[in-house]
Amino acid sequence: MRDMRHIRVDNCSIERTLAVIGEKWTLLVLREAFNGVRRFADLQAGTGAPRQVLSARLAGLVAEGLLRKEPYQEPGQRQRDEYRLTQKGLDLYPIMIALTQWGDRYVADPEGPAVVITHRDCGEPIEIKLECADGHEVGGAREATARPGPGLRLRSA
Repeated sequence: MRDMRHIRVDNCSIERTLAVIGEKWTLLVLREAFNGVRRFADLQAGTGAPRQVLSARLAGLVAEGLLRKEPYQEPGQRQRDEYRLTQKGLDLYPIMIALTQWGDRYVADPEGPAVVITHRDCGEPIEIKLECADGHEVGGAREATARPGPGLRLRSA
């Protein structure tokens, strides 16, 4: 078995994911979308993003298939678009919870986190836990091993 520490992967899933969502404004737009915010002005208010930056991030998220545009029209106003999470976007929820959990642990104010995300049915806080396909809980990186996968493509020197 090859030692993954010395392999340069050309098709790394982490690198590809970061190319899609690895930017501050993108993650803040996704945070707002997960909180049910759908309209441009509300997204801008919630993120604090400059108008052009927000427009570019929304266009990128739509192009990547994480958000979809849905037209709406207020009486007496022109038609506008709402932005709704697609299934591909919804599948990012565990990443958002993991980022929140890490932030709550390491960078929250001394009084505690600003927001606590809870289970709608019972009210208890939501946590991310790792487990293997056989159902064993994995405590962290020291209990995991990276191995070459079936799609591994090595980066040329």
